[in-house]
Amino acid sequence: MTATTKHIKPLLDAGSHKLSRWIGYFGMAAGVIILLSCIQMLINISRLMQESMVSKGGFDYISVSKTITNDNMGKDNTFTDVELEQLSSQPSVASLSPLNTNQFAVTASAGSMIPFSSDLFLESVNKALIDTLPPSFSWQPGQDVVPVIFSSEYLEMYNIFAPAQGLPQLSAKTISSVNLLLNCSGSRSSQNFRANIVALSDRINSVLVPQSFLVWCNENLAGVNKVQPARVMLKSKDANDPAFISYLDKNGYRINKEKVKFGRAKGVIQGILGGMLTFAFLVIVLAVMLFSFYLQLMIA
Repeated sequence: MTATTKHIKPLLDAGSHKLSRWIGYFGMAAGVIILLSCIQMLINISRLMQESMVSKGGFDYISVSKTITNDNMGKDNTFTDVELEQLSSQPSVASLSPLNTNQFAVTASAGSMIPFSSDLFLESVNKALIDTLPPSFSWQPGQDVVPVIFSSEYLEMYNIFAPAQGLPQLSAKTISSVNLLLNCSGSRSSQNFRANIVALSDRINSVLVPQSFLVWCNENLAGVNKVQPARVMLKSKDANDPAFISYLDKNGYRINKEKVKFGRAKGVIQGILGGMLTFAFLVIVLAVMLFSFYLQLMIA
């Protein structure tokens, strides 16, 4: 054994150096385990998101409006054309349709069958975004009967409220046989229409009428030619996209938080997993550097 080997061999066999080797082994194993665990968790979260999202044809349908705060109360909170164009240009938005509203007063009654009357708000939307669209959902000027699509949640609320007021409860089939009388009155004139509920919608919480009816009544009864929408309906490729949710929050747009709760949780989880992945990568790099130092010492 040469003199040089006699000086180097004690360094390689030192107990402290063996401890550093085991620390390197442990660091490498821990880093790899954390890295693989994070990747598996990301895969599981993506699968859970796909299973939990209620979508039709691979799309989500959500309504968007502006958040009302103490600062913007009493101001114009409708969407401008520029805002609608920016919203429709988002990568997660496949299509967009304004929910137009009535600019005239509407009172609905059901005659002697249901002795009940109430003020209503009417809305119209692009037919492509309606989930239940019967062939009879159309209207032409001069037609006395107006087809109406009623929200299924509104029917449920009525059935809860009806017994306390001595009113009959209605099933989904029975409500289509109820004849409604719509008293529409605006600044120019007033007119009565008969209405039939032709379908129930699970997607849109509103009382929907054909766009042609709403446009005609706004122009002829209220003298309003163009209405800026206060609410829009989105057909989204992924309503739970964290970047899309961040864009809505940044611009003060309000959506149903229940429909995007997974997206908000996904953003937080992805941030945590991103930090863990960075930590695992650093641990692996440090372990590799420790092994390289030991290898250099062996070569020396």
